Amino acid sequence: MRRLPPLFAGLLLLATACTTAPAPDPKAAEERWRPKPGLAWQWQLSGRLDPTVDVPVYDIDGFDHPASAVEDLHRRGRKVICYLSTGAWEDFRPDAAAFPKSVLGKGNGWKGERWLDIRRVDVLTPLMTKRLDMCRDKGFDAVEPDNMDGYRNSTGFPLTAADQLRYNRLIARLAHERGLSVGLKNDLDQIPQLLPDFDFAVNEQCAQYDECGRLVPFVTAGKAVFHVEYELEAREFCPQARELGLSSMQKRYELGVWRRAC
Repeated sequence: MRRLPPLFAGLLLLATACTTAPAPDPKAAEERWRPKPGLAWQWQLSGRLDPTVDVPVYDIDGFDHPASAVEDLHRRGRKVICYLSTGAWEDFRPDAAAFPKSVLGKGNGWKGERWLDIRRVDVLTPLMTKRLDMCRDKGFDAVEPDNMDGYRNSTGFPLTAADQLRYNRLIARLAHERGLSVGLKNDLDQIPQLLPDFDFAVNEQCAQYDECGRLVPFVTAGKAVFHVEYELEAREFCPQARELGLSSMQKRYELGVWRRAC
């Protein structure tokens, strides 16, 4: 989940056996994209997509863009990450009505969004499976599952660290079964446990909060860390980011086209 601007800051796995998820494909696992540290990237979640930024990696909204947009980026030599919210409900998504009210918690600070009860894997597994199927079918190379640190927030549910680990690993497994790479979004406290399950990391504002060193295990493991800052100028965080091997840039909160890379 994007950190809020200052204005806003003030059962179990048995259920998965009932889904229609395909069996793991060994060939897909071998061919899965594994981004290396230092790759430049563009993260655009609002506005008309600009496919001309000269970077090897794009991260775009999975619902908002058709397969043709992914194909166009591929023709331009880009790998493409599918942004999804897997830990929060969004009232503006086409599948919003499929989520029962019993799994909807408190708002997460963004209009139309509410935390999900990630303990309810019986309900969420088939819903997330369909979303990941969408990413695969549109031709994406990877997925960025957002809002994956609910246990650290006031969600309306008594979520524990164990609940979060179980759910995050479930999402990673579902992505891998579809040949998709998967990134760990924020959730710094659980990096030691989740590093083997995720192919890269996506982080917001680790420099502002003096947390970037906690992402080094990904770099040491040969896995990219895609990082943005919103309130710091590039000159303030880029020297450290380069030293640590992060793929860093300055963005605005709306995550439009504008970027200032390190």
